[in-house]
Amino acid sequence: MKLPQGIRRLFTEVVRMGGTLSGEHGIGWVQKEYMDIAFNNTQLQIMKQIKQIFDPKGILNPGKIFVS
Repeated sequence: MKLPQGIRRLFTEVVRMGGTLSGEHGIGWVQKEYMDIAFNNTQLQIMKQIKQIFDPKGILNPGKIFVS
């Protein structure tokens, strides 16, 4: 099994058991590729819109999760 597949399986099981993908400081570089496990498309779009409202120039954590 390749690492990304293993991470996906692990995160899927964590969410199934009621856990979350975020850590102490929120979603990190690894977790951002797996957000679809915990959030549906509508939720992700709302998060992107909120990011755009509060950071229209994309200067806060640029490229971390949502690119403005």
